Amino acid sequence: MHRATIAVTGGRPDRSPDAPLNEPVDFASALVAGGAVEYTRHDARNSRAFEAVLGALEGGTAVLLSSGMAAVTAVLEVVAPDSVARPPVMYSGTGAALDSRSAITQSTCRGADEYAAAGCDLKWLESPSNPDLRVVDIRKASAGTGTTVADNTFATPLGQRPLALGADLVVHSVSKYLAGHSDVILGAVVCADDGLAAAFREYREIAGAIAGPMEAWLALRGMRTLDVRLRRAAANAQILAGRLTGHPGVQTVVWPGLTTHPDHEIAMDQMDVIGPIISIVPVGGADAADQICGRTRIWTHATSLGGVESTLERRRRHDFESDLVDPALLRLSVGIEDVEDLWKDLDQALKG
Repeated sequence: MHRATIAVTGGRPDRSPDAPLNEPVDFASALVAGGAVEYTRHDARNSRAFEAVLGALEGGTAVLLSSGMAAVTAVLEVVAPDSVARPPVMYSGTGAALDSRSAITQSTCRGADEYAAAGCDLKWLESPSNPDLRVVDIRKASAGTGTTVADNTFATPLGQRPLALGADLVVHSVSKYLAGHSDVILGAVVCADDGLAAAFREYREIAGAIAGPMEAWLALRGMRTLDVRLRRAAANAQILAGRLTGHPGVQTVVWPGLTTHPDHEIAMDQMDVIGPIISIVPVGGADAADQICGRTRIWTHATSLGGVESTLERRRRHDFESDLVDPALLRLSVGIEDVEDLWKDLDQALKG
């Protein structure tokens, strides 16, 4: 089946008479003895339903965790690398998790060939990366020694499938596009190997990094519309990226779908959908960028992304953001609103 169909049909209860179409929210901590679970720190029905869908979409076995950072931490604990190859710019939380482990030797890789030759225990890929939107050839980067993990948050499994390209693990901030409504904090790891997935389940149980039933239910409900949400937002992003390229108030536009992007050819070959994140550097520097965030009325100034609503923020307003990121860079998370309304609001904010 097409992945759009899997997102809608996966993780459903059996079709017995009067059965619900969706897995009900299961508010239970203790279960009657004699079954496979008995206590929901071990496992839970709502988590299983979500995992069934995400695993089918990514082509692996999914393990749902309490947050995206719980998923990042789980990889570092389960793989337990002595050395990690990473991109120069990556999600600041992941970078902080790596930096907090002083025993890990880190190497910076700028392209797939460098990853393949790094000789590290763990190769950490972000493609597209956050917030500079660089794209790496996952197949080439996965070659050579070491475990390869790809953060697929920005692309989603509808945009690309890293496991099919040779990666061993995929991580997601489920809070973003998968759940899609800015109301859930969850994360996930997807494994190409069932034995490795069992190790992540054991880690989740010991660490207590479990998902609540309501969060898992909401995330699965969000997944049902992932295809239509992602494609609508991506279509909006394509229009906006083209218009922003010629805007007098914009110095730089970064979106992998543009032919001017340094990794455009890789993106077009590797990705089925170019995601709805655009990064721009406005004319006037950081002060101008802050003023733009304060002038929008439809776009919301907020730090997260991947919801149905359009958001923007200047990433370097955070002290923890990489100093390799331009101080004026605005990360735009394009939503599913009418694109002309989005453009009018952004245009007036850029013009001041």
